[in-house]
Amino acid sequence: MEKPAAEPVFTVSRLNREARLLLEQAFPALWVTGEVSNLARPASGHLYFSLKDEQAQVRCALFRGAARTLRFRPENGQQVLVRARIGLYEPRGEYQLIVEHMEPAGDGLLLRRLEELKQRLAAEGLFDPARKRALPPLPRRIGVVTSPSGAALRDILKVLRRRFPAVPVVIYPTQVQGGAAKGEIVAAITTAGARTECDVLIIARGGGSLEDLWSFNEESVARAIAACPIPVVSGIGHETDFTLADLAADLRAPTPSGAAELVVPDCREWLARIRALERRVAMTLERGLERLAQRSDAVTRRLGRVHPGLVLRQHAQRLGELGARLARGMQGALSLRQLQGGHARVRLRAATPVALLGRRREQLGHQRLRLAAALRLRLAAGGNRLAVAAASLQAFSPLRTLERGYAIVSDAASGAVIHRATDVAVGTVVRARLAEGTIEATVLEKLP
Repeated sequence: MEKPAAEPVFTVSRLNREARLLLEQAFPALWVTGEVSNLARPASGHLYFSLKDEQAQVRCALFRGAARTLRFRPENGQQVLVRARIGLYEPRGEYQLIVEHMEPAGDGLLLRRLEELKQRLAAEGLFDPARKRALPPLPRRIGVVTSPSGAALRDILKVLRRRFPAVPVVIYPTQVQGGAAKGEIVAAITTAGARTECDVLIIARGGGSLEDLWSFNEESVARAIAACPIPVVSGIGHETDFTLADLAADLRAPTPSGAAELVVPDCREWLARIRALERRVAMTLERGLERLAQRSDAVTRRLGRVHPGLVLRQHAQRLGELGARLARGMQGALSLRQLQGGHARVRLRAATPVALLGRRREQLGHQRLRLAAALRLRLAAGGNRLAVAAASLQAFSPLRTLERGYAIVSDAASGAVIHRATDVAVGTVVRARLAEGTIEATVLEKLP
């Protein structure tokens, strides 16, 4: 049979690829429930299995990254709920589910219901940390809401006896599992709150599955805990278990034993603290007594210092000292006055007219001697200066020049000194002063 020319021809690879794209586009991620079968766990860490019901089955692949987040170990025959994408394994053309999340089918439905209720109550503020109350440091009485036959109560009582046996315990018995448990738990919490005979209330039960613990996830139980007038501590299940009662309680403990440890202190620690306080009180009292003794000694010394007899003795001693000081002062003043009087007499005798006249005569004699000496010195100095001046005049005197053969020629008529030959005429009578004597002569001739 020949193929029509207009129809395309697909290779097997292209056909599988086109089919995979159509499946991925047509079906987004969806939830599928079924029974696990043909489970394989290769060394790669991936999980390969089939999901089936009464009429069909589908291959599934859970890759290693998603497999690490599982909170349980899947087994063949187990009902599970998966969230997956539809895909097609192209090399073999097999249609399969790529699983992104998997959980047990029963627990999954319960968990979704629990999450919805948790969100609604949280929106109302039922779990608000601001409304949580602090536990009393040492309660006078402890209430326990739990099954009277369960191991949780025995664990709580054992811990309370070990940590602080003096605190009494009131048990509010109730079922902790089953259809009637919800109402009995609410009634026990309400009764404990109405009686107000306890300072703190523990709500506890042992571990179990999600269905076993479901009574503590009921809305009425969470509201009863939130409305309880006394602080509530929850100790439900194991550390990994978490219920709405834990969120509504004022404080959550990981286990019932942990709740008992939280509500009471360790008596050994309290005894150690009491002993430490006793030591501190004793030391404080001892220091106080020492301070009082010191104050008493100081007051006694002060009283001794202000005793009237002592004061009188001190005043008498002070009076004696002042008297001695006064006598010494008067004696010193008298001696000073006598000395000052002697000095005054001496000054008075020195100031009489006779003594003054004698001092003036003596001073006048001294002045005369000083004046005579000064005159002699002045005359000697004048003589010396005169001799020096005469010697200087003698050195520059014209007579000394005349003594060397020179003469002073002047006009005999006018007395004018003749300096040049041209100043006189022939026949003029001139006078020549010599070193000794004077001569007159007549000018006979003038020579150049």
